[in-house]
Amino acid sequence: MRIDIITIFPDLFSGFLAESLLAKAQKKRILSIHTHYLRDWTDDRHQTVDGKPYGGGPGLVMKVEPIYKAVQELLKKKIANVTKPKRRVILFSPRGEQLTQQNVRAWTKVDQLILVCGRYEGIDERIADHVADAVVSVGPYVLNGGEVPAMTVIEAVARLLPGFMHDPESQTKEDHAQYTKPEIFEPKKGARWRVPKVLLSGNHAKVAEWRKGGKKGS
Repeated sequence: MRIDIITIFPDLFSGFLAESLLAKAQKKRILSIHTHYLRDWTDDRHQTVDGKPYGGGPGLVMKVEPIYKAVQELLKKKIANVTKPKRRVILFSPRGEQLTQQNVRAWTKVDQLILVCGRYEGIDERIADHVADAVVSVGPYVLNGGEVPAMTVIEAVARLLPGFMHDPESQTKEDHAQYTKPEIFEPKKGARWRVPKVLLSGNHAKVAEWRKGGKKGS
């Protein structure tokens, strides 16, 4: 899979992409991730990517032209060993559809993801209307830009790709409470935090039942 990130702050991704499983996955060519500086698609001396909003209001809005040019160029990138690649352009916005695991699973089936990271007061709505295949929000809150949401999508998609996780079971395991040694932890006098007895029983059926119920049981 190829992932392209359009941003005005490409350096934000340097450490994120160079560490842990994402770094290993790129070395193993499970996926390739590329950051792109949006200002490279401007044609004025000041490399302008924003302007005042029509109708008035605070802040600046990211312009349609450079983003459109960037996306169009990236859509022409060749994908190794794929003659007719499946591609998706994703725009991040607080007004977008809430990101779900269903979205993530669907995106693992494509050959190229283009992630558009907004900043300032937002992006010219014509990108959402005519360029993006999906407008996505990672939660019911507002962030400074689309870079953190892009990182979220990259991690969520990457961990479902074959070969990314050392243990394939980790890709699909359900979320439940977890414990490890020590069996009893005493943070202060009179306090004893114990591991639930069912997890020490060796009864796999009861353990599985407990995990389905979250923290229920003892």
